[in-house]
Amino acid sequence: MPIRKSEAVWEGNLVKGNGTMKLGSGLFEGPFTHASRFLEGEGTNPEELIGAAHAGCYSMYLSAILAADDFTPERVHTTATVYIDSIDGAPTIHKIELECTAEVAGISEDSFTAYAKRAKAECPVSKALAAVDSVELSAVLVS
Repeated sequence: MPIRKSEAVWEGNLVKGNGTMKLGSGLFEGPFTHASRFLEGEGTNPEELIGAAHAGCYSMYLSAILAADDFTPERVHTTATVYIDSIDGAPTIHKIELECTAEVAGISEDSFTAYAKRAKAECPVSKALAAVDSVELSAVLVS
């Protein structure tokens, strides 16, 4: 399996400094600041990128396990909302909400829910984020 690499540069102190994050593929490079991370300032932030990674991984993994059992997903759309707050005086990612809607022909709601929960537990990014206190899932089958 391939090894993936990304990079970041930070210049200056925490509040007045700024940085840039770049994907190894070169498909994304974006600025980040204290304001873009902890306030509502312009730019990206690590939590936004973690959310994108989690949503992408979850969607792919759910599609894979459905297909392995002969269910053909037409579309899987996942949104990840990542929460960061100060806990015990330190910035902490403490909650992620995954919201998924999927179009899958020929599957019951109960079976779909079981696959959705399994994907949450088994996708590689979910495993990597196991230290997050709460990862919540809302999965909806669209007929």
